[in-house]
Amino acid sequence: VQLVDSGGGLVQAGGSLRLSCTASGLVFNAYNVAWLHQAPGKERQFVAVIGWVGDTTEYADSVKGRFTVSRDNAKNTAYLQLDNLQPHDTGLYSCAVNRFIRRDPGGYPNWGQGTNVTVSE
Repeated sequence: VQLVDSGGGLVQAGGSLRLSCTASGLVFNAYNVAWLHQAPGKERQFVAVIGWVGDTTEYADSVKGRFTVSRDNAKNTAYLQLDNLQPHDTGLYSCAVNRFIRRDPGGYPNWGQGTNVTVSE
């Protein structure tokens, strides 16, 4: 299984980014895809998850109304749209896959390498 994250960058507060996670080596539409965030010096935390066909989504309270998770199974790719970014959103964002929807980061055995997001004041 290989997951490749991309789309991070430097933005000002209030700005937007779209992250991508492209998967290979698995039947993509048989897996839920989660996004996790690791702020500098802190543990990885759950951000969002999307079900196999995209009809189920869950979000951390801190990102509800600002982040949107989606997927395109034909492209083996999941996305995380980040809007109204704030400095506390800074960190490494990684995607992960699992056959079951989980909110605990330790429940995901396969991770992308992550993509860095930096939000300035």
